[in-house]
Amino acid sequence: MDLKAGLWQQQTLKLAMTQELSQAIALLQYSTQELAAFLEDKALENPLLKIENVHVKPMNPLIDRNRRKHQKTEKDWIEQIAEKPFSLEEHLISQLKITNLTAVQMKIIRHLIKNLDENGYFKGDLVEIARKLQVDYEIVEDCLAIIQTLEPSGIGARDLQECLLMQCYYKNPNNELAQTILTNYFVPFAEKKWKPIAKELSVSLKDLQDVFDEIQQLNPKPAAMLQKEPTTYIIPDAIIEQTNQGLTVRMYDDFLPRIGFNEPYYQKFNNQNKQVSRFLQDKVQDYQWILRSIEQRKETLTKVVMKIVEKQPVFFQKGSQYLVPMTMKEIANELEIHESTVSRAVREKYVQTPIGTFPLKTFFTSTIQTVSDDESTSSTQVKNEISKLIAEEKKEKPLSDQDMVEQLKLQKGILVSRRTVAKYREQLGIPSSSKRKRFI
Repeated sequence: MDLKAGLWQQQTLKLAMTQELSQAIALLQYSTQELAAFLEDKALENPLLKIENVHVKPMNPLIDRNRRKHQKTEKDWIEQIAEKPFSLEEHLISQLKITNLTAVQMKIIRHLIKNLDENGYFKGDLVEIARKLQVDYEIVEDCLAIIQTLEPSGIGARDLQECLLMQCYYKNPNNELAQTILTNYFVPFAEKKWKPIAKELSVSLKDLQDVFDEIQQLNPKPAAMLQKEPTTYIIPDAIIEQTNQGLTVRMYDDFLPRIGFNEPYYQKFNNQNKQVSRFLQDKVQDYQWILRSIEQRKETLTKVVMKIVEKQPVFFQKGSQYLVPMTMKEIANELEIHESTVSRAVREKYVQTPIGTFPLKTFFTSTIQTVSDDESTSSTQVKNEISKLIAEEKKEKPLSDQDMVEQLKLQKGILVSRRTVAKYREQLGIPSSSKRKRFI
């Protein structure tokens, strides 16, 4: 074999990751809000890019002031009041009988409250707090006990066991069995290892089931119920509507600012000198590339959504239980684009449909084999069937994962493994059969 060093010329064709291509890929995966923010930032960099926000209108003080005078109603002043942010400290302090507490106790209590987490659990160190405030440990411990008497019950607990025990006592102080179980058998009781507990306490499994049902009604996060989650709003990128002609797709880009070319600026500075002209030409190319990228993004997203509608017509008419299996690779092949393009197109984007608003990724599910060779089902449908089986099972003898494998095969012709059933069951938040068992 003759191996010699040498020089050869060879022409190859390959795709280079330019800055413009990288920007086009980024624009494709932007949600509506992210794209709007991107355009606002670009307008600061490019003087030729003019942003026209259709949601912001100029105000005439005289006209608007007179209009508000005539349109004013009784509820207007209420709507102008800002919502006061939640304060756990204020909620707890308001319950204290300040006249019965010394200034030192109030100081300690305020310090202890600052060591409560968002769920109401005490996460501080009593010894360290006593040393820092230069008071006796017993006084700090008594102050924590005062906090634990406040509402909601369970506040100030140091762990889940103490939290549930406090709530159980305040809800039903005569239930000594529940208090004994929570104090001495907390972990085995939670794991439903009940037979040794029933034997040791000389009670029936039915008694333990009653205790379990009562504990299930308690709140493991007492302070969380007082907090208000901020309202989140979703702006759909596409709208699917049911018309007389069938399902139609409309891209919703009203939220996006309108962009235009700043022609007066370009004409004013274009011919001043070579450096300025070169700068403006770069900005013109940047403006044109943004326009093309936005149009390409809209075109790609429209094609993907229309293909989803074509594949999932029954879903939009009857509901999510009729979702058929569909993968991104399948859509990419039919649209003759890369699978990663489909993935970027559906990233963090939502579609408004006649049955609700859904993330676009909802429509892509894995294919599950069935008994019939020419049919298949989706993972979503399998999860729905698992939920139905568990809802209809006998609670005193719940179905195991293997039992559900056999039931799915016999009743629905769905072929899945036991590990798949266990994975879907865990994703649905359903415990195992041993933990679902009830002693009636």
